[in-house]
Amino acid sequence: MIEILNDDQLARARDAGALVGGILQALEQRTTVGVNLLDLDRWTKQMIEDAGAESCYVDYAPSFGRGPFGHYVCTAVNDAVLHGMPHDYALADGDLLTLDLAVTLRGISADAAISFVVGDTAASDDLALIDATERALAAAIAVARPGARIGDLSHAIGTVLSAAGYAINLEFGGHGIGSTMHQDPHVANDGRPGRGYRLRPGLLLALEPWVMADTAELITDEDGWTLRSATGCRTAHTEHTIAITETGAEVLTVPR
Repeated sequence: MIEILNDDQLARARDAGALVGGILQALEQRTTVGVNLLDLDRWTKQMIEDAGAESCYVDYAPSFGRGPFGHYVCTAVNDAVLHGMPHDYALADGDLLTLDLAVTLRGISADAAISFVVGDTAASDDLALIDATERALAAAIAVARPGARIGDLSHAIGTVLSAAGYAINLEFGGHGIGSTMHQDPHVANDGRPGRGYRLRPGLLLALEPWVMADTAELITDEDGWTLRSATGCRTAHTEHTIAITETGAEVLTVPR
């Protein structure tokens, strides 16, 4: 299903996006050495409930996971990159953490992710990983406008990631979003320009470049959810939900 939102739905999407962006900002500010991943999950639950919103994750049970996710935020540490299940782990100085969050507010969903290094010790290779995903996301947003095609966005992402020297996994990528979290069209993190669905005003997309330092191969953790690099290398993941407007792309998942 591909949804095209009307003006009222877009207004609600802006509210949902601002909530997601605000929660992620608050979590990053509260994430210090010694914070437990379960604390992050608990704080997220409280902020979602205080806003009168609903988690997209708690009851989420797709084919690639083992049963309902059961938590409110994805917490991927170091070699984990996607769908990181919160567990009893106290963050250490230098850990590379990705937080991925999706909520539904008044019937419309928004989805975003941030990666950052915990504490004061940031390895240059980790910062390069994060920077590549952020630049790839910016490149895709720059070409997102009515009449462009999904392949244009995928190509923009892939060009940046490849130039930075990273292999690209095509199993998971961006997606349409709206009244539900995951919709068509799929937005791969590499592709051919001029191909795929043509963008229209009112379309919402969650764009999410992610990379692993020295591999494109994923393995699934024993928890049945957390996806890790097959080699144990570090990873990074950056995501925004955008709305296609008459003039370009509006980034929704930023705090107000």
